[in-house]
Amino acid sequence: MMKLIKINMVLLFVVMISSCKKDYLNRPPLTGITKDNFYKSGSDLRLATAALYAQPWSNWNNFPLLGVGDIMSGNMLQPYNADLVQFTTFSITSQNSYITQSWQSFYDIVAHCNINIKAINTSLPDSVAVSSKKGALGELKFIRATSYFFIAQLWGAAPIIEDNDKLIANPLVPRHKLTDVYKFIINDLRYAAANLPRADQPGRVTTWSAQGLLAKVYLTRAGLGQNGTRKQSDLDSAAYYAGNVCNTSGLTLLPSYYNLFRTQYNDNPESLFAFQWAPGVGYGQGNAIQAQFAPSGSLVTGGGGWGGAIGPTLDLANEYSMDDSVRRKATYMLTGDKYPELNAANGGYTATGVNVKKHIVGTAADNNSPTMDLWSSIEHNTVLRLADVYLVYAEALLGNNGSTANPQALQYFNAVRSRAGVSTVTSITPDMIWKERRIELAFEGQYWFDLVRLSYYKPQAAINSLNGQKRQQFTYSQATGVKTPSPNGLIITPATVATFTLPIPANDQTADPKLLEEPVAYY
Repeated sequence: MMKLIKINMVLLFVVMISSCKKDYLNRPPLTGITKDNFYKSGSDLRLATAALYAQPWSNWNNFPLLGVGDIMSGNMLQPYNADLVQFTTFSITSQNSYITQSWQSFYDIVAHCNINIKAINTSLPDSVAVSSKKGALGELKFIRATSYFFIAQLWGAAPIIEDNDKLIANPLVPRHKLTDVYKFIINDLRYAAANLPRADQPGRVTTWSAQGLLAKVYLTRAGLGQNGTRKQSDLDSAAYYAGNVCNTSGLTLLPSYYNLFRTQYNDNPESLFAFQWAPGVGYGQGNAIQAQFAPSGSLVTGGGGWGGAIGPTLDLANEYSMDDSVRRKATYMLTGDKYPELNAANGGYTATGVNVKKHIVGTAADNNSPTMDLWSSIEHNTVLRLADVYLVYAEALLGNNGSTANPQALQYFNAVRSRAGVSTVTSITPDMIWKERRIELAFEGQYWFDLVRLSYYKPQAAINSLNGQKRQQFTYSQATGVKTPSPNGLIITPATVATFTLPIPANDQTADPKLLEEPVAYY
């Protein structure tokens, strides 16, 4: 199953290039990879780039991804972890551990990409094929762009670090203007789109990955600095790149929505970019989402399963229509739901409460993975998938209009709905796309970024969306089908436009006072 990327070797390589932790950016060592000790062939390049698909993302993946993407956005609630509660109540401080964890994780990834890009450009033997070099640079620039896209949406203006050696020489760096951060992201992705292959081993990014993400970046940037409407040239670019993926890639949706989140379907053709987690790698190295969010220890090898108090909000649950049962059951459990593939040796699992289902894949035996343990689920959770790009395409074609019956917008919007078993439509409005994205991508860490995108050009609409939510959990009666809100005693601070920008971690503010100054131009 893992013929794609030899992750155990990759993890050794990550350790080899891992940097000393100091201040906010994990700086690489002064001595490192050279043409004499690593880069000697195209295979070496493949190993080097493979290192960026897993472990460096673990600090983001293990709590912040869902904490920011779904708890802060109002899809999910976790009432007892103080730092996660801050996401629910909009009372986030610069001391929040998950803010620090995320910031460090993203700049860690940037540092790893930078050191590899520089080594390839300066130390690669002429014997290595140009196509191998450009392909490796395409992967690295795709991953660096992904990291910066997260940074831009979460913190706004931020330091652009392109050369680690310059950072070592001068560790006090300013934030750069958000417009320049987006330009940097787009430049990286355009290179990746031009130089990545049309097809590769499952799990590796391709030109379709880069073009899909590029469409999403353009769609997001279209609203930046605008008032009520989005910039048409960026909407056109979003439609162009998303249209390429939809119309010319040959990729199709996986027929079963439910199967998207089962490990035997890891890296299916719908997956454009997914984290490549390995089993048995230990705490902090693998995918620990299941351990944190599973509602029962019977679902996780080695105990754990601390998610009994975590579940969907009533606000999210109310978005699902009665016929949207496939997506609902794949996303969250209702009391009485039966999941035969979980704890299968004991007859399956019957839900005893309202809890998270997506990312809960079961035990080592359920997944035929003997070394899978508490801290290393083998789910390759997807960062970008084809259904997301379908909806980006529909939204870009809708643009600034109040509705559209554009045939291609309808084709791809309805493809997402048909796969879920819900009725198709004959026209699309912004609210319909908004709702469809929320349901389709729930518990995949996406909804907060949709809210941020809206806040760029319609801040009051984004604020109203948050302030109008029912940010509370509920119990469910299987006999009556009634959802009963659960009081939690949380005091939720009303959202404002400032809510959409996270604070820079306190330690980094202290270490680099320039981070508190006005952003400067990078270009």
